[in-house]
Amino acid sequence: MSSSLESSFFRYTKFKILHKILIPRGETMFNFKKRQSNIKSNQQPNKRVLKSNKKVIYLAGGCFWGVEGYFKKLPGVYETEVGYANGKTDNTDYSKISATEHAETVKVCYDKSRISLEEILLHYFRIIDPLSVNRQGNDIGRQYRTGVYYEDDFDPAKSFNSASDIASANDSSSASDTASANDSSSGSDSGSDLKIIDKIFAYEEELHGPIAVEKSALKNFIKAEDYHQDYLDKNPGGYCHIDISLSSKPLFSEKYTMPSDDELIDMLDNTAYNVMRKSSTEAPSSSPLNEEFRHGIYVDKITGEPLFCSADKFNAGCGWPSFSKPITTDKLTEHVDTSHMMVRTEVVSKNSNSHLGHVFDDGPIEKGGLRYCINGAALRFVPYEKMDEEGYSDYKIFCCE
Repeated sequence: MSSSLESSFFRYTKFKILHKILIPRGETMFNFKKRQSNIKSNQQPNKRVLKSNKKVIYLAGGCFWGVEGYFKKLPGVYETEVGYANGKTDNTDYSKISATEHAETVKVCYDKSRISLEEILLHYFRIIDPLSVNRQGNDIGRQYRTGVYYEDDFDPAKSFNSASDIASANDSSSASDTASANDSSSGSDSGSDLKIIDKIFAYEEELHGPIAVEKSALKNFIKAEDYHQDYLDKNPGGYCHIDISLSSKPLFSEKYTMPSDDELIDMLDNTAYNVMRKSSTEAPSSSPLNEEFRHGIYVDKITGEPLFCSADKFNAGCGWPSFSKPITTDKLTEHVDTSHMMVRTEVVSKNSNSHLGHVFDDGPIEKGGLRYCINGAALRFVPYEKMDEEGYSDYKIFCCE
């Protein structure tokens, strides 16, 4: 065999071996790359939303065209539907809502493993004028009032009580697990949701004083006409009273300085530098943060940017700090990692572009089913009582009941 043919033969053989090892069984290279792009773009196909992770909240914020357009852009929101809510009758349509006093409302279906209700409500208050009565932008009338409506269906018996409950929730391959805005499993635990809503309302009233936003259980929600559904998708450049581009911008105005590499060498110990800049892994159980369970937040050791919250931390027994989700959806990027003959999802701190660890789908079901397995060397813990002093006051709402 000639050297060129031999070289080609070994390259082909190596490719086939690596393909079998790295590409999951039953997937083509095309499908695998498509799945990679889904991970990188932080999108999640509807069919992959576990029934136990489906949640819903109803938001009235003026003309529902723009409100729906905004929330469709958020990672973790898997479906939306516009309609009319909390009026005086069980039936209405667009021509009658002035008389029936329904509010133009968006049903937001979200995956709690990817985005929290706190973050959704902070986005909501970002795009409305919470002091305005029966008006948002140029739209005036009762139908344009603001309101947060929750499904009042809390049933303690629906909580996870057995291994069979958990196994059933984990069965994402069943046909019933396909995401649907009309799926009865897309409910809300109104007991815990109302606590979160109260907490966010108190936070906003500290900022603005008394607000004019309704807060109540959902009543009389009627799906709007097809013409109104996905309006801005069908009519790009159509009327919109809000700035939808805000959906891709950080919730809080913050600036984080990235030191030079020379400065990082002096700033970080060897373990932290190797983890964050060279994508290495610290020894299991070597970080004191693995056993840290006080209230507070975990920030990027380089920039100080908040990444995780104590409310989402759990003991995974793996030897590394583990979290169910990032503190907000704008803090991390995820990338397919095929190193060490494995296919994993790498987690990177967005602003410092630093390796943090990996995310796996073997986390506790009651926390959403994900496990962000993070190197403690890449994090710094800020106790709750020190958060004001260190400039993290806005993040306190994420780590307290």
